[in-house]
Amino acid sequence: MTHVSIGEFARATGLSAKALRLYDEMGLLVPVEVDAISGYRRYAPQQLDRARLVARLRLAGMPLARIRVVADLASRSGRAAAAELTSYWRQVEADAASTRSLVAALVSELDDKETMMSITRQPATDAASYLEQGGREDQQDAILVTDGVYAVADGIGGCPRDLASDVLGVVAALDGAGEDDPLRALDAAVARAAALVTEQYADHPDAATTLTALVVRDDQVAVAHVGDTRAYRVRDGRLERLTRDHSVVQTLVDEGRLTPEEARADDRRVILNRAIAVDGSFAPDLAVHAVEPGDRLVLTSDGVHAVLETAVLTGLLVADAPPEDVVATVRDAVRAAGEPDNHALVVVDLP
Repeated sequence: MTHVSIGEFARATGLSAKALRLYDEMGLLVPVEVDAISGYRRYAPQQLDRARLVARLRLAGMPLARIRVVADLASRSGRAAAAELTSYWRQVEADAASTRSLVAALVSELDDKETMMSITRQPATDAASYLEQGGREDQQDAILVTDGVYAVADGIGGCPRDLASDVLGVVAALDGAGEDDPLRALDAAVARAAALVTEQYADHPDAATTLTALVVRDDQVAVAHVGDTRAYRVRDGRLERLTRDHSVVQTLVDEGRLTPEEARADDRRVILNRAIAVDGSFAPDLAVHAVEPGDRLVLTSDGVHAVLETAVLTGLLVADAPPEDVVATVRDAVRAAGEPDNHALVVVDLP
């Protein structure tokens, strides 16, 4: 068979061209041809299996030096490669177990150093939102807008249409509750929501939803986040993302194996590794951020931020306009982009 270009090989293996060049330099994936003048690399179809194995091991977090050992073994003996991989993973689990108690002690020590947040309620004097079905057959997004509590949830795949709304119903109970420690209250609410999903949707094993929730109190905002819905803060005309997507692709971006531009076109961007699901990995990221008068808080489902280019969305969200106008312009932009998915947005301006 004919040799293939680095671009074709990258698409076939899920590895970026940047990664392939690095693996060539390391001797992990050496092309069969390198043009002496241009340096252009070409690969043989017979190298696909090794490359795909490398990609999967990198996804599992294995260091490159250990990957080379496993890949070399796999070319000679699948059983030997499996034994090496088993040994590696047992050490990963042992390392995690040995650090768990240390991390728990540090969390307790740091958490006790100060009162999390003031119990003073922070009224949101100006908030707006929208929720649209877009190109989907069902509406699986949901939003929550109450005095000081805001959330967006996005049902995943073919989940029951009420799942995201049911989860937000649990979060809505925080309105007026959890005054002493909103962050712990949010964490507990997510756990209750996950228990509800496991109990009520047990006959839908693939049922899941994302969740990003905010509780605003005085000069701080507590954030609980799981999945790929997002929270942002606008201050002085600048947009700052407050959450990290719990997706395979985001992990690759964080590790420098994909650029943000490559991530937008990667088919794996829809694969989440955390969500509120039936017996799923629901533990949320938790954060506390300072807020100031004039700050804007924003929540989006991926039907917004995955459809609009980053620069376009940023320009719309930082606009010096009331929340209802911002909501309208974002909604119109998503519609103009074809609105392939459900899309939802919450915009809150703080006094």
